[in-house]
Amino acid sequence: MSAQYMHVGIPVTNLRQGMTYNEDMKLWMSNPDDYDYKIEYLKFEEGTPFPEIMHKNPHVAYKVDDAGPYIAEAQQLIFGPVEIGPGVRIAFIIKDDTIFELYEEK
Repeated sequence: MSAQYMHVGIPVTNLRQGMTYNEDMKLWMSNPDDYDYKIEYLKFEEGTPFPEIMHKNPHVAYKVDDAGPYIAEAQQLIFGPVEIGPGVRIAFIIKDDTIFELYEEK
């Protein structure tokens, strides 16, 4: 298993400058590369497929070679895995009482 740190996702209640809207996921998001600390701000809208726990709690994102083993070790799978582009899928898990995003690119 191989994991590379990507960003910290922080839910917010107000839009921040530079956020873009993702119609499919019904959420506003910032680009983590715009911040030295690799922060992804997220504002969830009504109808988002993401579970309520993510609307109020931060997550840590990792790029992984294969999400399967991480999902198998998780306390809980809370979202996904879903394909977000050709050869790219994401999943959100809880492990050690922490929300992790698994970003898998084939």
